[in-house]
Amino acid sequence: MNKSILLVIGLGVLATAGLYSLPNVVVRNEDRTLTNERTTDPETAVRDTAVLRSDRSDLHTVKLTPEQQKELNRLSGRFEAVDDKQKPAVGAELIQAYRKVSRYDSAAYVADKLAQVAPTEANVLRAGDLYYEAYGFAADNQKMVSLGKKTREFYQKALDGNPNLLAAKANMAMTYVTTETPMQGIMLLREVLKDDPTNELALFNMGLLAMRSGQYNRAVERFQAILSSHPENTKAQFYLAISLGEMGRKDEARELLAKVKAREKDPTIQAAIKELEQNL
Repeated sequence: MNKSILLVIGLGVLATAGLYSLPNVVVRNEDRTLTNERTTDPETAVRDTAVLRSDRSDLHTVKLTPEQQKELNRLSGRFEAVDDKQKPAVGAELIQAYRKVSRYDSAAYVADKLAQVAPTEANVLRAGDLYYEAYGFAADNQKMVSLGKKTREFYQKALDGNPNLLAAKANMAMTYVTTETPMQGIMLLREVLKDDPTNELALFNMGLLAMRSGQYNRAVERFQAILSSHPENTKAQFYLAISLGEMGRKDEARELLAKVKAREKDPTIQAAIKELEQNL
């Protein structure tokens, strides 16, 4: 595979329908993830699981404008000042403000605070989702390890109360890939697929992991399984095309890329398709 193409093998997934257009993560041979605020919605947890980006490493180094910093200071001060009844509304506004300027770890911290104030399933899941997003954009391994641990902490708490949160389990699984026990993540994904053999997110993550290990034949099987029940999943088509190309099945890869090119609106994916077409 051409090393100039940054494969965004998302360890996570986008969530709510309203946030579907937000991109996921970037990787080369590293694992990084981006996800959205409600990845645990089982109905909408997969369509945009992965996308191409080249700017992850700069996200936390971009300086805020004075106006942005002033607004964050205002909301942060208000969040600390209000009582517990008002914190959910103010906290939600502060979270969105942090995410808007790519301060994902700060957004996760606020969600963490809200989950402490009111440890409902929704609040615990939101904290897990946002730590997962921050994990995906971590600029160094030490921070990634810390954020991955927090992600697992909140997802596990949610799963202890409701074992049927399969998307949370599938997301949590991906945080194990960069630990000393990566097989634990694989086992979690297998548990999800045992409960739901057509689970889109688990199949997608298994496909991405197969790509990462160079097992393109297995990746093809996973992405084809997704498309058999979700034929409109352009991200599955995109990664299936890459996997087919790596296996030498270039005509099939070109055909799939043409379909994605006609339907996918994300400019980063369009740029990646252009380069992939040249390579094929």
